[in-house]
Amino acid sequence: MKSQRPMAAEEEHCVVPFRPRNGPARRVTETASASGNPPVPLRRPEPVSLDLSRYERPREEPDDFRHRILANIAAIAFTIALTAIGIWLAMSIADLRKTQDCLLTGRRDCARIITETYTP
Repeated sequence: MKSQRPMAAEEEHCVVPFRPRNGPARRVTETASASGNPPVPLRRPEPVSLDLSRYERPREEPDDFRHRILANIAAIAFTIALTAIGIWLAMSIADLRKTQDCLLTGRRDCARIITETYTP
């Protein structure tokens, strides 16, 4: 009968040492070419400026703030209406579930009766 133990590989429990990156910057050089010339240091890329002006372009027409405000108001009203409908739907489903659970237990007085008082 074969043993049921898994075989552990030697590479499975290997610790890899990492060197910290905060040391002095080293110069990277190309290897010497086949003609016997000495290695040439590689150029580092120029630091990229964080200025976003190169992505800007002049607008053909100015911003229409009135249209933007109306669109934002419409979006907020739609979001509020959608939230209100979702809350109403959740409450209705919870009420129906409560009534159904009551009926399934065999009770007969489960329906909610709404009475209005008449005041002359």
